[in-house]
Amino acid sequence: MNLSTANKERLDSFWSYCLQHQYFNIGYPESADFDYSSLYRFFNFSLNNCGDWRELSNYALNSFEFEKDVMQYFAELFKISFQESWGYVTNGGTEGNMFGCYLARELFPNSTLYYSKETHYSVAKIAKLLRMKSCLVDTLDNGEINTDDLIQKILFNKDKQPIIFANIGTTMSGAVDNIANIQLQLKQIHIDRPNYYLHADAALSGMILPFVNNPQPFTFADGIDSISVSGHKMIGSPIPCGVVVAKCKNVDLISVDVDYISARDQTISGSRNAHSVLMMWSAIHSYSPLEWRQRIEHCLNMAQYAVNKFQAAGIRAWRNPNSITVVFPSPSEKVSRHYHLAVSGPLAHLITMPHHKTTQKIDELIQAIIIDQQELLEHSAYS
Repeated sequence: MNLSTANKERLDSFWSYCLQHQYFNIGYPESADFDYSSLYRFFNFSLNNCGDWRELSNYALNSFEFEKDVMQYFAELFKISFQESWGYVTNGGTEGNMFGCYLARELFPNSTLYYSKETHYSVAKIAKLLRMKSCLVDTLDNGEINTDDLIQKILFNKDKQPIIFANIGTTMSGAVDNIANIQLQLKQIHIDRPNYYLHADAALSGMILPFVNNPQPFTFADGIDSISVSGHKMIGSPIPCGVVVAKCKNVDLISVDVDYISARDQTISGSRNAHSVLMMWSAIHSYSPLEWRQRIEHCLNMAQYAVNKFQAAGIRAWRNPNSITVVFPSPSEKVSRHYHLAVSGPLAHLITMPHHKTTQKIDELIQAIIIDQQELLEHSAYS
């Protein structure tokens, strides 16, 4: 590359900005303690995973053999036989969720997609793109789907084959929808297998719940039909990516043969990022199950530390079980922007990721919020 001096300076300035902010994106679940330097040499190649990793492709520069390893790992993690599952490394959680909804629509083309008010904003977009009928469901105070409201709306729509989008860790509060209760209540209104589809959006919590002592039900053994997890969140990656896993028998319904790559394709994007496959492969081989458990335990302990410190200062903060998302009242815009917080209405949150090795950043943020509240009270007193 032959960049001008001015453009090189722009890149240098952006590099400095990234160094300054890489460990304080505390409002968003982006793990920053990764090291993929051993993979840098592969950026010299135009790697492309087009088609099904189970087959040979005419495009020789792919990372299919590594993608197979990744998918076997996640099949075991989410408790489904590798032979009975299929999935791929996606461009992120949204693509994984679209894939699950696409499979569900092909199974039940006239059915309704049910999702809660705390579901990620992309799902409404997915419903429009796939032209699916959809229905918004109320939530409980903690962000979990209101199963009673879900069942009432299924009955109101007279939907005998509902498609249910379950959150395994909501964006703002880390709430996990009770899929065991959902299935129990479906059975009580005489909707049994195989007459419903249950997709799990486990963008963040999909790499938390497998490593805690008392996880909420969320795997294929618990009744799901597909699951999406992000790669750039708990795992950590410089490139947004993710993994989707589904039942092979459902995936075969959307598979098509592509002659000029000499392979089948059943993905959303067709050509896929083969470099992110290598990153996911490297990540899952860098930590043992015990080490993953230790990393998750550290994040959970840091989250509880934040809750305790907020509450000791008289600020109402809380978190859901097995969640590293700490919810608290929204501070001023000045504080929110300075600390890059995610804010939704009256609530904000912080998320304790593995790169938060000490409490320093959490302490700084909480102290700023305490001062912010004091200034607001003083301003109100003089108004």
